[in-house]
Amino acid sequence: MSYPHLTSPLTIGDLTLRNRIVMGSMHTGLEDMRWDIPKLAAYFAERARGGTGLIITGGYSPNKRGWLKPLASELSTRLQAMRHREITGAVHDEGGAIALQVLHAGRYGYHPLSVSASTRKSPITPFKPSALSTKGVDRTATDFANSIALARKAGYDAVEVMGSEGYLINQFLAARTNDRTDAWGGTATKRMQFPLEIVRRARELVGEEFPIIYRISLLDLVEGGQTWDETLDLAHALEESGVSVFNTGIGWHEARVPTIITQVPRAAWRSYTARLKAEVSVPVCASNRINTPDMAEQILSAGEADLISMARPLLADPEFANKAAAGRADEINTCIACNQACLDHVFKNQKASCLVNPRACHETTLVLAPTRTKRTVAVVGAGPAGLAAATSAAERGFAVTLFEAAPQIGGQFRLAMQIPGKEDFAETLRYFGRRLEVLGVEVKLNTQANATDLASYDEVIVATGVAPRVPAIDGVERAVRYDEVLNGSVTPGKRVAVIGAGGIGVDVSHFLSHDPADTDEDWMAHWGVGDPAVHRGGLTDPKPRTPIREVTLVQRKTTPIGIGLGKTSGWAHRAVLKQSGVVQVSGASYDRIDERGLHVTVDGEQRLIEADTVVLCAGQESVRGLYDELADAGVNVHLIGGADLAAELDAKRAIDQGTRVVAALTG
Repeated sequence: MSYPHLTSPLTIGDLTLRNRIVMGSMHTGLEDMRWDIPKLAAYFAERARGGTGLIITGGYSPNKRGWLKPLASELSTRLQAMRHREITGAVHDEGGAIALQVLHAGRYGYHPLSVSASTRKSPITPFKPSALSTKGVDRTATDFANSIALARKAGYDAVEVMGSEGYLINQFLAARTNDRTDAWGGTATKRMQFPLEIVRRARELVGEEFPIIYRISLLDLVEGGQTWDETLDLAHALEESGVSVFNTGIGWHEARVPTIITQVPRAAWRSYTARLKAEVSVPVCASNRINTPDMAEQILSAGEADLISMARPLLADPEFANKAAAGRADEINTCIACNQACLDHVFKNQKASCLVNPRACHETTLVLAPTRTKRTVAVVGAGPAGLAAATSAAERGFAVTLFEAAPQIGGQFRLAMQIPGKEDFAETLRYFGRRLEVLGVEVKLNTQANATDLASYDEVIVATGVAPRVPAIDGVERAVRYDEVLNGSVTPGKRVAVIGAGGIGVDVSHFLSHDPADTDEDWMAHWGVGDPAVHRGGLTDPKPRTPIREVTLVQRKTTPIGIGLGKTSGWAHRAVLKQSGVVQVSGASYDRIDERGLHVTVDGEQRLIEADTVVLCAGQESVRGLYDELADAGVNVHLIGGADLAAELDAKRAIDQGTRVVAALTG
């Protein structure tokens, strides 16, 4: 498929972009320390080399009180700006363009120096902010402008002013967080003076042609957020003040509505971008959950946006733009919006990466160097770990044979993609399947490899995965395993008890209770997303879900169910269980299973959970017999994935391990 709109150039001020693909801003953790600048430069350069039209950095604060965390990224001095020339130079050397995002965290700052429009504390940080004085607001607007001017000196082609996601500018705009009575608050008109002054002062310093992008919040999705009329008034005033492009933001970080994770429908927010585009004369950029060139082209061709922002998709595949332009979209490694290695890492103060591309942010250290000799590698098992190992080995130039006992590749990922909201996991298997073809890997499906078959290979990588653990419970033979439910070989009854409340138990409970007739519009209704022209902040009462089964989720642990799920997405998965009426039981011991259901003891009291079907999600056990046999025979063998560690299924660890074991092979 060709993408004429997506691949067409666009001129903004004195900058001409080679296409409409924008790598949206995302903090990686490489921005904060000057010694990471070479790594950050290599990370951006690889995306520029991959054809991205415009790259936007993670957020840099205009002053210390705007830090995201102690000693976080900042651009406020000439010395800092000169260090950035290594980044901008690396991008320009690859023919790309790059913008710096200026972001003041406000009350989202994870440090005791945080400031905001008021002293109202954020629910997602432990620190209560100080309220900026009237002069303090004025100084902060000047600091923003100075940071923008420094970005131009550093060689950046544009800047983005972060005015959404609940950061400081958004805090000034919303009555929720701005209760001021001075010139910077009290009415919607006064609340918008802060971003207007930032843009006006910046424009005075950088001239008329230097592009200033403004990230505008279209839906705050919080109580006391902005109305649609307020958003449009702001947009029109910002245009007059000199904004060159509007990039769109959806939701505050504290919102009760998920906006970018896997369960959010693709391009869920495009209609709001289209509404803004119809009202303004400058280009508008669509964002959030757009992860394929087909969807991007569709939005552009419909006239709903002029640019498409994709942050995590460019983490997943730095060659996204080049592949789309060359008619190789089937080779794109699609972002599955899992957050596990990107945002979850950042919010845990770790360096970001990507579940499906562990080289992201590790371009200088995780290198797949070409092999000097034509050695043979056998990979046994075509789950995520084995697929990563096989394709990585082929990329290095090894002669690779992949053995898989099942009739299809995928392993546990093939089960995961059956979960409502995780359908994009199928894209990863599509990518790996196509990659095996392109690289010429010999794939042997329906083949149970044995030690004799493998003895002749120079290296053997065993990725034989896991088997569901069957706990020792009286009557367990009456239960069914989670894989039997997800692969469709067993159809559960109307009342189901699920044993085990880890990630799989939560997913299976969602699968069992979900109504497959639900549409994308139903998803919006279930989360209470409304029209911001009618409902302030775009928030309304959620529509109850209608579960198709009665599900009870049971665990031995006494901790809250789902507490170990991803930091930035687990809360939403737990919310779906609650919305679906899933009964949650913790601290249970399993007594027996009989024709009436599951008998448990909780707090010393025996209980019966009536169930037509009992589903086992009680963990996994490594399948590693082949590895042990090969190791005993002295074969050069490596163990990866679930076969190595069967704790909670972890595709992030499996793909990373499969890639790294191959990078370390001699050759």
